[in-house]
Amino acid sequence: MIAFQILIYVICGVYIVLNLKHDVHMLQQNSYRLKRYWKYLRDDMTNMSRLVDVALLFLVFSRLLPPLLSLLVVGIAFLIKIYLIFGKKFKKPLVFTRRVWRIYSVAALISLGLPLAVILTTGFKNNIFGIYAASTLSLGALLVVAIFSWAFVMLSVVILMPVESLINKRYWNEASSILRSMPDLKVIGITGSYGKTSTKHYLQRILSEQFDVLMTPGSYNTPMGVIRTVREMMKPYHKIFICEMGAKQKGDIKEICDLVHPDMGIITAVGPMHLETFKTIENVQSTKFELVDALPADGVAAINNDFEYCANRQVDNVKVFRYCVGDKMAGESDYVADKIHYSAAGTTFDIKGPDGFEISLTTRLVGECNISNLIAAVIIALQLGMPAEKIKRGVAAIEQVEHRLSIKRTPGGVTIIDDAFNSNPAGSKMALEVLNGFREGKRIVVTPGMIELGEKQYELNEKLGESIAKNCDIAIIVGMYNRNAIVEGILKEGFKKENLYEVENFESAQKVLSTMLSSGDTVLYENDLPDSFK
Repeated sequence: MIAFQILIYVICGVYIVLNLKHDVHMLQQNSYRLKRYWKYLRDDMTNMSRLVDVALLFLVFSRLLPPLLSLLVVGIAFLIKIYLIFGKKFKKPLVFTRRVWRIYSVAALISLGLPLAVILTTGFKNNIFGIYAASTLSLGALLVVAIFSWAFVMLSVVILMPVESLINKRYWNEASSILRSMPDLKVIGITGSYGKTSTKHYLQRILSEQFDVLMTPGSYNTPMGVIRTVREMMKPYHKIFICEMGAKQKGDIKEICDLVHPDMGIITAVGPMHLETFKTIENVQSTKFELVDALPADGVAAINNDFEYCANRQVDNVKVFRYCVGDKMAGESDYVADKIHYSAAGTTFDIKGPDGFEISLTTRLVGECNISNLIAAVIIALQLGMPAEKIKRGVAAIEQVEHRLSIKRTPGGVTIIDDAFNSNPAGSKMALEVLNGFREGKRIVVTPGMIELGEKQYELNEKLGESIAKNCDIAIIVGMYNRNAIVEGILKEGFKKENLYEVENFESAQKVLSTMLSSGDTVLYENDLPDSFK
C-alpha cells in the first residue's frame, strides 16, 4: 500500500518537474520579463492540460472515489501527460543558461518542498481531522503545485532578483573594463524598429574587406547580450565593434550606449513595433534616437529618411547622413538608391551621394528593405575611409541572412522565400511585393501575422490581409492569434474563399502545402511566432 502511494508521488513529482521546465521555457521566450510572461499566462490559463489538473483536484477532494482509486486516476493521468510532454516539439527549444538553471532549481525546490512537507507531516495515516485521508491531502498538494507551477516560477524570479542584479553588475564591470582597455576600438551602434540585424550583417561583411570586425551575434541586442559578446568574443586585435541595440521600452538603448559608448550610429527605421510596451510611436522614436543622442561631437549618424519618424527628427549634436530608396525623400536625403533592377540572380543598383558621388553595386539580395539596409552600411564604410572597390567587393559577397527575405529553390522546382523572423508592417508589405514578382506558378503565403503591435494589433494585421489578397493566389493563415483580423482584410479585397486556408499550426500548414505544390510555385513564409503564441 505505502509502496503504491510512493510510486504515485514519484510520478507526480516527475510531472511537476517537467511542467516547471515548460513554464521556465515560456518565461525565457518572454525575455524573463514578468509583465510579458503574465500576459502570456492570461492567454494560456485555460489550456487543456491545466484544466485537466483542476478537474483532478476537484475529483480528489469530492470524495467520489476512494483515496486509493483517486491516486490511481491521478497517476495514470500524469503518466499520459508525461508521455505527451516528451512528444511535444518546440520551434525554439529551451536554452539551459546559468540563469535558467537558477530559476528552474529554485522553482523546483519550492514546488516539491510544499507537497513533501504535507506528505511528511501527515505521514500515511488513514485520515486527517476525520475528513480526508492523508493521501488525499498529499495528492491535493501535488495537484495545487501542478496547477500553479507558473506562480512558483514567477516567485523564483522575484527571489533571485538581488542575485541576478549582483551577477549582472559584475559582468557589466568586466565588459566595461575590456572596452576601456581598447581606446582605438571604433564602436558602431545599429538600432531600428526593423532591419537592424540585416544591416549589422551587411556592414560586417563590407568592413571585413579592410578591418578586423566583431559584431554581436544572432539577436544579442540586449544589454546582457552585448556584455556576453564583449566578455567572450572581444579580442585585442579587433578594430571595429558593430553593436546591435534592441529596445522594448524607453531607456533600453541608452543603457547599452552607456556601456559601449558608440562612435557612429545607424537608425534603420522607426515604426509601430513593440507598441504594447512603448504605447506610442513617439516613444519608439525617442528610444531609437537615444543612440544618436549618445554619440560624441565628432560622431556620425546614418538615418533612414524613408520612415516619417526618422525624417522628422531633428539632429544637431553630430554629423548626419540621411538616406532613402527612390524619389520620395530624395530631395531631403544625402544618399539615394537609384536604377534598381531585380532579377533571379539578385539586384543591381546605384547609390548617389554628396559632391557627385556615385557607386554601382551588385548583390544577391532582393527587396527594397535590403537595398535600404545596404545604403546605411555603405555610408558607414565610406566614413571609415574604405575605397569604392572594396565596398563593391564586400556588397557582392554578402550572403542572404537566414529567415530575413532569403530565397532558395527546392529540388522540386519550388521557390521558398523565407521571411520568418519577426515580421513587421513595412517588412511584410515588402515581402509580399517580392512574392508578387514571381509569376511562373502559384504564389502562396504562409503566415500567423504580426505581434506586439498594441492597440494597432487588429488594424495592422487587417491591412496585412489586404496586402495578401493583392499579391497572392493562395493564403494559409496559421493559428488563432491574428486569424480574424487577417481573414477580414483578405476577404475585404474579394479574395476567393476557396484559396484561403485556416490552420492551427505550421505542421498543419505543411500538410496543406503538400497537397498543392508543383514546380514553378513560390511560397512565402512570413513570420514564425514563438511557442508562447497560439
